[in-house]
Amino acid sequence: MDEEKVYEKVIIVGIEKQHEEEAFQYSFDELEQLVENAGGKVVARLSQKRERPDHKTVIGKGKVNELKNLVEELDVQTVVFNQELSPSHVRNIQEVIETKVIDRIQVILDIFALRARSKEGRLQVELAQLSYILPRLAGQGVNMSRLGAGIGTRGPGETKLETDRRHIQRQMTDIKRELKKFAAHRERSREQRKNSNVFQIGLIGYTNAGKSTVLNQLTEADTYEKNQLFATLDPLTRKFELPSGMQVTITDTVGFIQDLPTQLIEAFKSTLEESKDVDLLLHVIDASADNLKAHEQTVLSLLKELDMADIPTLHVYNKRDLVEGPVPSTLYPNIVISAQDEEDVDALRDKLEAEMKKNMRHYQLEIESHRGDQLIELRQQTLLERQLFDEEKQVYFVEGYAKPESKWVDQ
Repeated sequence: MDEEKVYEKVIIVGIEKQHEEEAFQYSFDELEQLVENAGGKVVARLSQKRERPDHKTVIGKGKVNELKNLVEELDVQTVVFNQELSPSHVRNIQEVIETKVIDRIQVILDIFALRARSKEGRLQVELAQLSYILPRLAGQGVNMSRLGAGIGTRGPGETKLETDRRHIQRQMTDIKRELKKFAAHRERSREQRKNSNVFQIGLIGYTNAGKSTVLNQLTEADTYEKNQLFATLDPLTRKFELPSGMQVTITDTVGFIQDLPTQLIEAFKSTLEESKDVDLLLHVIDASADNLKAHEQTVLSLLKELDMADIPTLHVYNKRDLVEGPVPSTLYPNIVISAQDEEDVDALRDKLEAEMKKNMRHYQLEIESHRGDQLIELRQQTLLERQLFDEEKQVYFVEGYAKPESKWVDQ
């Protein structure tokens, strides 16, 4: 039974800067959640108030000794630092503490290694892990002998970590070559969707905001839906129909997170590029999150970094059923919903059409009565608003909204 599962005992360690108590607490709580998602159990938390990390051991000498005593007393297998550790930090800490020492980034990479399902996803995680390891090879000696298994060791595996720099660089080159093939295939699929007049929507949001639930409710797709960080790694594109009859595609993406390792942003750029050419972004936000503002800011900053800040966006404040009182929705345009509520999902479909219209062009056409095929195409490819039949002229008068580059719009 699941209850009998043996967890890796973990102590999390962090530095709290002055006037940043709230942000620190949130980041520390999130680290605990990350550790639990990676299969660990946090048995103690150790923090220190200081303006900058100690250049040798991140936390001061006294705190290192306190940590040593805690590790021995609680029989802990792993120490996870909230700050990124340099190879010398790891070496210096391990002169005092005889256990595995890793940082937040390694835990995040580890979760990605656990969750990647497709070959491409696994290759991207491996590339990110190798990119993280390469500059740290010199400091991995002692740590490697203590890594054994568990958190921070999944993915490439320790034998690969112990090989020389050249071998890792060769591996990275091979992986990049493989990933290019996937990218080329996706590029062709994107081009096909572009040329087929299909309106494309991208789903983005902080991890665990409920993107997969929103996708499932809109499209009735059976995607992996769970209350855990990074439940979705591999992009998933689905087609669905709007109330007007127009067919659109929607693509789910990996969840964003504070301090997402740069190696992962690099590795997953190709995946996130699935959403680069979309016509509209759906930014799903967990309205019940304690640190709502930080979640919003993280996503907006990453969109800027990925050159996606100019894409029209509808902000979807989800999980309203978990919020007491009014939802503090500050990003516009927005809609407040519970993805579990059918009426809310219907309201989201209507709001989607309204937002899409803002980024489409109006058209008026006359379709000959025998061209029923064109009427079907118009209903599927555009937001068809009016259709009247002129008996005298034997034509249908139609008007609606289509993508600016659509064949239905006068170029």
